[in-house]
Amino acid sequence: MPKPEVVTIAPLPAFFAKPLHEKFTVHDLHGAADSEARRALIAKIAPTTRGMVAFGGSQLTPEQLAKFPHLEIISVMGVGYDGMPLAACLEAKVKVTNTPDVLNDEVADTAVALVQMTCRQFVASQEFVESGEWLKGQYPLTHSIWGKTVGIIGLGRIGKEIANRLLAHKMKIAYFGRSIQDVPYQYYRNLVEMAGDVDVLIAITPGGAATKYLVNAAVLEALGPTGYFINVARGSVVDEVALVAALENGTIAGAGLDVFDAEPKVPEVLFNRANVILLPHIASATQETRQAMADLAVENLALHFAGKPVATLVPELVGKVVA
Repeated sequence: MPKPEVVTIAPLPAFFAKPLHEKFTVHDLHGAADSEARRALIAKIAPTTRGMVAFGGSQLTPEQLAKFPHLEIISVMGVGYDGMPLAACLEAKVKVTNTPDVLNDEVADTAVALVQMTCRQFVASQEFVESGEWLKGQYPLTHSIWGKTVGIIGLGRIGKEIANRLLAHKMKIAYFGRSIQDVPYQYYRNLVEMAGDVDVLIAITPGGAATKYLVNAAVLEALGPTGYFINVARGSVVDEVALVAALENGTIAGAGLDVFDAEPKVPEVLFNRANVILLPHIASATQETRQAMADLAVENLALHFAGKPVATLVPELVGKVVA
């Protein structure tokens, strides 16, 4: 029996490519040499391709989706899927799956590390030692996190894991979201108001049009000159121009960033600042977690082609397409 055919629109690491090739016939659209080669490949494979593989940062337009009229499922390796055209997928009855939960702990750990590294300036402290500056005097005092209040933008699965960890660091928790939850934390309906009441503001909300530039100049001004901003969500969640200005002008005390608006391009004005930590979008980037994400992405495809419900259909499609 022939293996189901799938097309990849992202570069696949070996630990992901191997099980895909074992279970499916894989067409590499991402690896096509140029636009002409991509068009030729699409024309060749579109009549028989039933699945697609994407990453959390992949972008697919409705027009590109329409080129695959027999597509049944898009398996996204990542928790974010804001680059997928959900309305067009719904109309075409294409399932979209992602890989939530398996990366919750990793991203939460990274968020907490960014809080510590930013407030305590650990990277700059190391450079202080290595540059010989310690021989000339002590490093300036930094700020504690215990006893301070953290405001979490998006108290979902990962947001709750962040809260649990920061409680252990003796921090107080507040959160902003679409609705109040059954949790013992202070809820804010107004983000500017919450920013004004917290010492650290953490973004862990989905990307997309609904949250674009949610953290804007007004939010950063409310956070104030003793406040820190941490982003482990999407670069689009914060107005990067406003963030740069806030850091340059001392409007906020510092920032810890794992994501950027036009990554991997990062504003160079943020480089070499003691109060800014920059990571290359690595919150979930461990061998163990990425393997678990790959395994779940493959499992969703395998379940679908076996005629069984997929494991993690994205919430927007639950009840609207057959899982």
